[in-house]
Amino acid sequence: MPRHPAYSAFFDFYLSEHSVPLTRALHYIGSTCGIAALVAVVWTGNPVWILAGLVAGYGFAWIGHFFVEHNRPATFKYPLWSLMGDYHMFFLWLTGQLGKRRALAAERLS
Repeated sequence: MPRHPAYSAFFDFYLSEHSVPLTRALHYIGSTCGIAALVAVVWTGNPVWILAGLVAGYGFAWIGHFFVEHNRPATFKYPLWSLMGDYHMFFLWLTGQLGKRRALAAERLS
């Protein structure tokens, strides 16, 4: 995994590591679980939901990497940028902008 001097360069790489639609779908499920767990913490005041959110969020994402995409999750080398990338990609997908941003990343990486 190459070193990235800025988040924007990392995010281009991040998107290239999520080329299989099923990998991205598993990330979206994990991200949704993470958001739901955060809501549950606020709603119930029970911090165990933080652990549940982390397990579900990373569990779905890592299944996508290890068994679908067959690559190593960026979380191991870039934990904060990877978390930001998860929700950045999720937001782009929700707003219909992911295809355009993936094309830009592919152009920059070529």
